[in-house]
Amino acid sequence: MLATAPLVSTVRVPLGERGYDVRIGPGLLERLGEAVAEMFPPVGGRPNRLFLVYDAGIPDEHVVAASRSLAHAGFRVAAASVQPHEPQKNLGTLARLLVDISETRHERGEPVVALGGGVTGDVAGFMAATYRRGVPLIQVPTTLLAMVDASVGGKTGVNLLTETGLQKNLVGAFHQPRLVLADVRVLHSLPDRQFAAGLAECFKHGLLSADFGDADLFSWTLSALPRVLRREDSVTVELIARNVAVKAAVVGGDEREEAAADGVAGSGKPGRAVLNLGHTFAHAIETVPDLSPTGLREDAPLLHGEAVGLGLVAAATTSVALGKAEPTIPERVRQALEAVRLPVRVRNLPAAGAVLDRMLEDKKVSAGRLRLVAPASLGRSVIVVDPPEAAVTAGIDAVRS
Repeated sequence: MLATAPLVSTVRVPLGERGYDVRIGPGLLERLGEAVAEMFPPVGGRPNRLFLVYDAGIPDEHVVAASRSLAHAGFRVAAASVQPHEPQKNLGTLARLLVDISETRHERGEPVVALGGGVTGDVAGFMAATYRRGVPLIQVPTTLLAMVDASVGGKTGVNLLTETGLQKNLVGAFHQPRLVLADVRVLHSLPDRQFAAGLAECFKHGLLSADFGDADLFSWTLSALPRVLRREDSVTVELIARNVAVKAAVVGGDEREEAAADGVAGSGKPGRAVLNLGHTFAHAIETVPDLSPTGLREDAPLLHGEAVGLGLVAAATTSVALGKAEPTIPERVRQALEAVRLPVRVRNLPAAGAVLDRMLEDKKVSAGRLRLVAPASLGRSVIVVDPPEAAVTAGIDAVRS
């Protein structure tokens, strides 16, 4: 599954003709043009074109490095920016990008390159999925969270603002990238809070990885944390590669999340829905306005990864209440989150009933029944359909400060 060169790893996402590589290593941004040119050589004697969608919040140097590399490889580059905030991940932003790309007369065989965090990748990916009914997509994630999770697997989309509030990722499409290029050196400039938020997704993968080829991912991540937090390139590459390998194995078995609640038929493994571990709680929590990881208004809103960490605690507590996990599991999850200074409780959380109502608006709800992913151990999780309200309430109350 992994092919390695010095400090560079490649993970294959096994989807047959739609399979693709995730390349992870230092200095890859400067080689972006070379990598894209290999896949999209000039046609008809004219320079190839591409459309670059970049995250307005990343350092200018990353945008310049990507643009320069693409230009040196012979591409004519048109570009547009996206604000990296959940409220801006909406249909209005999508419409603006579609107008921008259409004005360049971008053709179906020409790629879109998404450079940035998860918001940018989701919106640019959805644009690529819908413009001319689909154009090629290259994901170039610049946050740890996007590298280990959001850029891999083909889920794209935007949020929908309704009378009941922000509905996360309610409008979207599956659109697999042709390539994912993760340059770990861009993480050196990532703020500590953003870096820690990405580690929440790593802990999530560690809580389900035993069924997907890496039974000790959770414990290895804890042991590697001192080097990870120093952002040493070699251990960061290994961290990302191991997480991506787990996600690739999940996606390869259930690309469009179509497996039954009890898993992929004949495999004995849970389907793609298992990747939602902690997320049903998280999506409900992060749409509550003004919640803060510190309780200070200036630190609001919660980052997605911070909400995921809270969701992992809530899911683990619910799992204990359901009798599916040992009582020690929630505390082990809390200790992991606290080790990277992620919040394990939050102030001003609404009443459990109000949070549960938000959870029931989640797009994973089926026939009005909630589907939750419950950790059973440090490495294995199960999908629970229609859990008792008391167990879910126990999970919500566990993250209330």
